[in-house]
Amino acid sequence: MSQEDKEREPDDAELFRRAMRDVQPLKPAARVPPVRRRVRPRARFARLEREAVLQESLGGGQDLMDVQPGDELLFRRSGVPETVLRRLRRGLYRIESEIDLHGMTGAEAAAHLNAFLRTARAQQWRCVRVIHGKGLRSGNRGPVLKNTVNALLRRCAAVLAFASARPPAGGTGATLVLLERA
Repeated sequence: MSQEDKEREPDDAELFRRAMRDVQPLKPAARVPPVRRRVRPRARFARLEREAVLQESLGGGQDLMDVQPGDELLFRRSGVPETVLRRLRRGLYRIESEIDLHGMTGAEAAAHLNAFLRTARAQQWRCVRVIHGKGLRSGNRGPVLKNTVNALLRRCAAVLAFASARPPAGGTGATLVLLERA
């Protein structure tokens, strides 16, 4: 190609303008939907767990007994004969139901145990077993579930007596609870 041919040949910009001469712009949409912002993830379970620990530390501390992992739980209301407690400790009452609280926080365990005791009263169960564990892995906090169960059962008016189970039935990791008849 000669220099003259190159000068007569249109450049890229001119070619583009010629190609686009009959093009009509599109009408803008009435409204462009807003771009959704990404919501920052929140650690919901961590927050709930912190709140549960705070509630547990604020609410249930005044009547929690300082029970150690190997300690035996033992309680009877005034007016309940000593023989009833002795029979309960020996495991002579038929266990009609049980609840296992392993893996729960103190607040969760309290809620589940309250619901379980309401059900037990409605079903007219006389003796139930509460499995809370010995608390050996609780570290410096002591047995959290065992303390929670101890305090809650002492406050419940329907509980006549309770005692740690015999070793074959769970030992100090389970509690037998004697309920009054409805």
